[in-house]
Amino acid sequence: MTSPAPVVLVFLDPAFPDGRLADASKPQLLVTDQGATRGDGIFETMLAVAGTVRKIQAHLSRLAGSATALDLVIPSEEEWRRAIAAALAEHRLQHPSADAAGDELVVKLVVTRGVEGAASPTAWVQVSPAGAAARRQRETGIDVIFLDRGYDSSAAERAPWLLLGAKTLSYAVNMAALRHAHKQGADDVIFISSDGRVLEGPTSTVLLAHVETSDDGTSVKRLVTPQLDSGILPGTSQGALFTAAKAAGWELGYGPLEPQDLLDADAVWLISSVRLLAPVNRIDGQEIGTPSVQKELTAELNELFAGIR
Repeated sequence: MTSPAPVVLVFLDPAFPDGRLADASKPQLLVTDQGATRGDGIFETMLAVAGTVRKIQAHLSRLAGSATALDLVIPSEEEWRRAIAAALAEHRLQHPSADAAGDELVVKLVVTRGVEGAASPTAWVQVSPAGAAARRQRETGIDVIFLDRGYDSSAAERAPWLLLGAKTLSYAVNMAALRHAHKQGADDVIFISSDGRVLEGPTSTVLLAHVETSDDGTSVKRLVTPQLDSGILPGTSQGALFTAAKAAGWELGYGPLEPQDLLDADAVWLISSVRLLAPVNRIDGQEIGTPSVQKELTAELNELFAGIR
């Protein structure tokens, strides 16, 4: 039997300025915690390489935005930063060889509304090794299918209580979509709105690229992502990559996108903080772009993404 991956757990606790270290192998959450009973809470997942968390400010800002959407009072940025540093230091102490080798770690921030009847939230940081699947998918690419998400692209504006732009703990639908994809022989999903707009993946942001040749013979590269006002989560990795790509001379665009736009693209990716840039090889069985072009564009964007901190 495979032993579970080592996890470092640090709770944010007013009595412990740098967070309270807890044993991840022992029960820590009360059964009346509303994160467990109702999925009432928020989270962020970040990647740390050689002890340094990538895009930490972007993730903390998005966590604060999700908290505002849920009317949830959460610890301050400084408290999070101290707890993150404590968790990474503890992982380094327990696994010095892994840190020295520059291994990738998943750093997860979680806040629930707390125990029913209590006034304070439950908040913690957990650090664990990144799985091999994420690295494999970014290297070999993925096959995806389109799935109807069941609401139109104006639902987020019309019904803000649906929390469509917040990163909540209520991920049962997202996980069900991934299980459905796996049963169909695919790796992942791209959600489509009921009025035919491309939205996002269950745990990722959608990107596509077009390459054209200008009149003077130079290549013009354009990177496009769906519109945020369609009710998708603003991707921290997409935002950072767009900034780097713009500086490198890429043109940028924001939807609206329809499924055919992806099928006609020169390359498509799903991008997220841990898996990073995963090339989409096929959508609903149809091959996307030209493998050589996709490989070239992926290498260029990966180089840009590697410089993001």
